[in-house]
Amino acid sequence: MAGLGKKIFVANDVLTAAEVNGYLMDQAVMVFDDSSARSSAIGTATEGMVSYLKDTDAIQYYDGSSWTDVVAGISFASSNATSYTVQTSDASSIIRFTASSAVTVTMSTATAFTAGQSVDILMDGAGTVTIEAGTDVTVYGRGTAGTAYAIGQQYDAVSVLCVASDSYRIIGNAEAV
Repeated sequence: MAGLGKKIFVANDVLTAAEVNGYLMDQAVMVFDDSSARSSAIGTATEGMVSYLKDTDAIQYYDGSSWTDVVAGISFASSNATSYTVQTSDASSIIRFTASSAVTVTMSTATAFTAGQSVDILMDGAGTVTIEAGTDVTVYGRGTAGTAYAIGQQYDAVSVLCVASDSYRIIGNAEAV
């Protein structure tokens, strides 16, 4: 019965066990202390089930083979590198650059973000941070289509948002260079 949609019950309807499972249990956000408690309580999960885990504050859904986070956690990393190519795994991340010399951050075709994914870049070091477009990638910001954008000054931050395949927008204090 899971996935059959919504059913309107009326007074004096008799609910079968299958209806309770299909229309109530399989279509509710179930709350568990942790994944072990969830496994014990559910037994065999069915595709589309949603749960909340108290120990990790994660909302997960069952995709038919495993439990998957609805929203991936945001990671935070610091780097003293002077050259960095954004990777697909950097989506939804915050990267803090601390180098005292110039830093070049490249958005390349290997970045492979999908529309709506972004990465935040923090300039905490004394060196200039420049975000550049690699080959076959476009980057636009502050009313300009360019190939490179320098973050304004130390302690500024920008977001780099994917708007289409290999096309990005710089949001924040960054000027074309």
